[in-house]
Amino acid sequence: MGIIVWCVLFAIVIFVAFVATRMAAQNKEDGLHDTGLAIIEFGRAFPNEAIRQLQATENGQAIFVRLHDNKAGFMRNMSRHFACHLIEPGRVRVVSSTTGRGLVIDFLDAPSHNGDFEFASAKEASEVALWLLGNYIAEPDRELPPSNISAANKQ
Repeated sequence: MGIIVWCVLFAIVIFVAFVATRMAAQNKEDGLHDTGLAIIEFGRAFPNEAIRQLQATENGQAIFVRLHDNKAGFMRNMSRHFACHLIEPGRVRVVSSTTGRGLVIDFLDAPSHNGDFEFASAKEASEVALWLLGNYIAEPDRELPPSNISAANKQ
């Protein structure tokens, strides 16, 4: 009878260990794909910054943040926590990757975060590059009012 109890206890321990490792692997794979979690974590790190838009990398391990005052931010999954920082204008170098869907980024203030970041499309990569370089112009801002168009054509 004693051996049966020990076998059952051993089976329960093995089952609990299996479930725990599966849950840990799932959390590791999830990364920052959950934008709600990204908003909460970035807001916790920088409570006075208003988030305008988020763009996650293809693998979900990093998120680039466009802030309300046209500054940019960055979040990276560091397995047990999220590293968040604001990107100061002129403190980042951006080059297109060989795939055309990614960026090779050098953060001058945080070299530990340098790397290649692949996005789902080239459009997403170019949009993030514009945020980082401080040249982003929103769609409504691109259009000139009709009176300005005719004045621009006369010159």
